[in-house]
Amino acid sequence: MVPSDYRAAALQPHDGVEPFEGVYCFAAINASCLECGGAAFFATYRDVIDEYPKLSPTRAALQRRFYASMNRLAFDTAGRITLPEKLCDQFNLSGDVVLAGLGESFQIWEPKAYEAWAAEQDKLVEDAFAKREALYQ
Repeated sequence: MVPSDYRAAALQPHDGVEPFEGVYCFAAINASCLECGGAAFFATYRDVIDEYPKLSPTRAALQRRFYASMNRLAFDTAGRITLPEKLCDQFNLSGDVVLAGLGESFQIWEPKAYEAWAAEQDKLVEDAFAKREALYQ
């Protein structure tokens, strides 16, 4: 089940993107998980793509990765979404999963993969704060 606060955020209109009773979902660009969100999430990626010239190869690659692989997953009456089998297989999602909230989006992880990724992220945070602290000494 998608937590109610995630569902509420997904249902908010944002910057010309109308929400629907569900989430947009695709394979994350920089992690081994699914990334999902509502209108604000969609608008963020749309805006990044729109920064590139219309005929640029980078723009075409981003459009394929984002728009062509995007899944619109509707909430059922209990607030659940059904993940496509192909995505479940790709990220080894069966049984329990981890939902990691990221503000305007959330990620869906296989638990062991999430633990490994979170440890890497914690190290990045520690390094960033150490560098920041060094600036003020």
